[in-house]
Amino acid sequence: MAATMAEKVWNAHVISEPGEGQPDLLYIDLHLIHEVTSPQAFEAMRLSGRRVRRPDLTLATEDHNVPTTDIDKPIADETSRLQLDALRTNCAEFGVPIYSLGNDEQGIVHVVGPQLGLTQPGMTVVCGDSHTSTHGAFGALAFGIGTSEVEHVLATQTLHLKPFRTMSITVEGERPAGVTAKDVILAIIARIGTGGGQGHVIEYRGSVIESLSMEERMTVCNMSIEAGARAGMIAPDNVTFDYLKGRDHAPVGEEWNEAVAYWSSLRTDDGAQFDTEVTIDASELTPFVTWGTNPGQGAPLGNSVPSPEDFETEAEQQAARNALEYMGLTAGQPIRDIEVDTVFVGSCTNGRIEDLREVAQVLEERSVADSVRMLIVPGSVRVKRQAEEEGLDRVFVKAGAQWREAGCSMCLAMNPDKLAPKERAASTSNRNFEGRQGPGGRTHLVSPAVAAATAVAGRLAAPADLEVRN
Repeated sequence: MAATMAEKVWNAHVISEPGEGQPDLLYIDLHLIHEVTSPQAFEAMRLSGRRVRRPDLTLATEDHNVPTTDIDKPIADETSRLQLDALRTNCAEFGVPIYSLGNDEQGIVHVVGPQLGLTQPGMTVVCGDSHTSTHGAFGALAFGIGTSEVEHVLATQTLHLKPFRTMSITVEGERPAGVTAKDVILAIIARIGTGGGQGHVIEYRGSVIESLSMEERMTVCNMSIEAGARAGMIAPDNVTFDYLKGRDHAPVGEEWNEAVAYWSSLRTDDGAQFDTEVTIDASELTPFVTWGTNPGQGAPLGNSVPSPEDFETEAEQQAARNALEYMGLTAGQPIRDIEVDTVFVGSCTNGRIEDLREVAQVLEERSVADSVRMLIVPGSVRVKRQAEEEGLDRVFVKAGAQWREAGCSMCLAMNPDKLAPKERAASTSNRNFEGRQGPGGRTHLVSPAVAAATAVAGRLAAPADLEVRN
């Protein structure tokens, strides 16, 4: 029977099928952990006298709580310090490899896994973090799990999971100039809503998706969870293989040839049926920005802030009213007129080298507006060093931006990089919930290009809006 890519990967990992209505038991190929969701799981393991089943398939890295300045000094925030100390202690006791602050491989877990070649097509990948969907860009079935599930994987290298529904999102046509992968996924979420993918594994397809680089594909899959999906996937192809070849944990020699042959077989079969299908015309895409308090409340940069009356249901209208009040916006206000205080470039969505190159291209021979604080945070130490080798850091600093150490940073308010109440940010991260970047902080999700242009203009803008350089 013809099968989708997600079904193929699932079926290859099923250990037992208890029966209709019951979850299957799946083998897990790669378990990534960090300091936030693992302490309780390790404590439960300790109390029950269990050991980690496959430490060689487990990797820890510090990311959420780490500071992005003065990393050679003691961590000032007590909660952050305790969480990081707990992770280090647990990894030492249970024999789990860890990349701690100051290590050459430290960084955001969803940046570190791919850049090391640990993430590969056809794998099952889990992490106690919702944005594990990032790894689906390689054709892996990757999803976030809860604390009790983290414990189960640590102890057994397996996980009970209920079967999913499948969704295809096909983006066809010519991608307009200035439209990035972040704009594509923001447009998709605005189209289907934050619950549109609920219960589904999304497969992103079409000429536009196939034209994306691996880092761009990771951006798209990263935000699958913001559409309510269980996971997001993109079929592996030569772009995938070229990215993986030669990386630390990639197969070599004849094993590489065998791996590529298997990876190539994962593509969805002709005639396979998806439960839900969505098609998007790429020619209609434009730089996107969120105006509200969830990732589905987005619009083209050239639009005006919508009115609650623009929405069909009372629930949607009330959500819009609440969002406008929290965001301090007025219906009908041109989005390009919205001034910002802070610009944040980074996160597991847009903290890779290609994102930083895009920002540097916009900032070259330009300056950040006097009214704007701009933070640029690489997704890993490797990314930071590559950016510095290419001289990107000098472009950032000369323009007036702050060049930071690797970590999750201002994506979420779990470290010193936070917004003040009512402070407004253009952010390349993935969530614009109330208080996500600091209590009372107001977040507009944007692409790296729009973030850079916004930093220069002092208001939401695209690179095309900036004056031509002298």
